[in-house]
Amino acid sequence: MSRIRAKNEEIIIKAASRVFAEHGYAATKTAAIAELAQLPKPNIYYYFGSKEKLYRAVLESVVEPLLAASAPFIEYQDPVEALTGYIKSKLSISKHYPYASKVFANEIMHGAPHLPADIIAQLAEQTRTLSSKLKDWIARDLMADIDAHHLLFAIWSATQTYADFNWQITQALGKEELEDTDFERAAELITRMVITGCAVKSLPNS
Repeated sequence: MSRIRAKNEEIIIKAASRVFAEHGYAATKTAAIAELAQLPKPNIYYYFGSKEKLYRAVLESVVEPLLAASAPFIEYQDPVEALTGYIKSKLSISKHYPYASKVFANEIMHGAPHLPADIIAQLAEQTRTLSSKLKDWIARDLMADIDAHHLLFAIWSATQTYADFNWQITQALGKEELEDTDFERAAELITRMVITGCAVKSLPNS
């Protein structure tokens, strides 16, 4: 892929993420995406072929980091380190992919009508892997006997809210946009609630 093509695709996906997030799939016009991207409308079809394929590209742009977010569960055997890293990774997605995150959340809230089967399968497999790891830590008395799935749901909602409800959060904090320190404080608080609330323990040799 040429450097120019890669750059233009990145610009289009970024613009499309915002337009899809603000207007939804059905109401989004490719002309609006082209205008925001400051590129000719034919470029949208040249690079992506159709609005549907562009929408999938937007979903994939956030699904990739969503899948990568579970890396701490693989990298660290210590539950405290793994959960700390996972929460930071999830918040990083809300920070760096705010509009694509909203598009993904909106897609899920509407029953995932456009989410491809292969992506659904990957996300389902990730959930099984994460819940299995949590259940293993519970069995080894490294954390309280809680429902692994509902802990994941709680983490997802606590971290995703910084993208989905960005406007409300910035209003409450009295600022135009969230800063790095806001995400750092959020990570610290959410991690503390999970670690303390679920009585998560470090491995003896950690």
